[in-house]
Amino acid sequence: MEKLWLKSYEQGVNPEIDISQYSSISDVFRQSVEKFSDKPAFQNMGKTLTYAEVGKLATDFASYLQNVLKLPRGERVAIMMPNVLQYPIALFGILQAGLVAVNTNPLYTPRELEHQLKDSGATTIVVLENFANTLELVLPRTQIKHVIVASVGEMFGMIKGALMNFVIRKVKKMVPEYRIPNTVTFQTALKQGAANTFKPVELTRDDTALLQYTGGTTGVAKGAVLSHGNICANMLQAKEWIKNSLHEGKETVIAALPLYHIFALTVNLMIFANTGSKIILITNPRDMKGFIGELKKELISVFIGVNTLFNAMVNRPDFAEVDFSRLKLTLGGGMATQKAVAEKWKKITGTPIV
Repeated sequence: MEKLWLKSYEQGVNPEIDISQYSSISDVFRQSVEKFSDKPAFQNMGKTLTYAEVGKLATDFASYLQNVLKLPRGERVAIMMPNVLQYPIALFGILQAGLVAVNTNPLYTPRELEHQLKDSGATTIVVLENFANTLELVLPRTQIKHVIVASVGEMFGMIKGALMNFVIRKVKKMVPEYRIPNTVTFQTALKQGAANTFKPVELTRDDTALLQYTGGTTGVAKGAVLSHGNICANMLQAKEWIKNSLHEGKETVIAALPLYHIFALTVNLMIFANTGSKIILITNPRDMKGFIGELKKELISVFIGVNTLFNAMVNRPDFAEVDFSRLKLTLGGGMATQKAVAEKWKKITGTPIV
């Protein structure tokens, strides 16, 4: 059969990918850590971690799960966090330990959260303290045995971190009161993990990596079982289309879409970690003033969004004040981008949404 669609492929786009170059998601990230060790990997609120630092912390977290909690291979671990530095550390650590990550929307209602935790069978959860109150309400009716609590400030050092947490907790009152017994802080988990020796887990592309829950638009959310091979293949497929626009180790990418959604996880996290990019994590893109303030501090080269985000940005006067001189690629997904929004985006930034 003649593959007529190949005639529409851009020059240089291969019709096939070689998935054999990676055995797992952990292998993808391990290779990036080795290749781009001193390059900036993730940045959030002015704090930057290199690939080597994230690799070390992810291994520490994997060691905690393996040696302290003694979770058996294949155990489900939920992640209930927005885009903060702890997210990639937790995700790569969970997968490195041979466990299954369950991405959990931190904005879930108690009913939605209870359903997902019970349905997935998660026994451990990593939650940002801002959302621990919701977890407390459903915890007795779930299989959760271990709760690891992260805070926004804990990755920023003792003085700055304490000040940030004080403002978030006491001034802005963004952390509702909660009482969950026997919790462990994320920092404590990292320290205890570092004090033990991690025993590498051999993973294959057939191993389950994620239970990725749908949006629940047709009833309750349903967990899609995604293997390491699924994610690696999707990453390589998507990367093939944009590879000619990328320079390894030199891109600066905005990650405003939640990484707990599969589009952002595959594109923002996997593709651009694979290319050694600097990934700027935006914790709350709804704070448009703060978000655009972050854009003004960086010369970004890649922007990834959805129609609602593009629309909100192009209709703000301060968006036109951002320096887009290095922006060369804007990727849209999740839904169709409206023509008027796309045209306004190109007029302001100089790049089309693809």
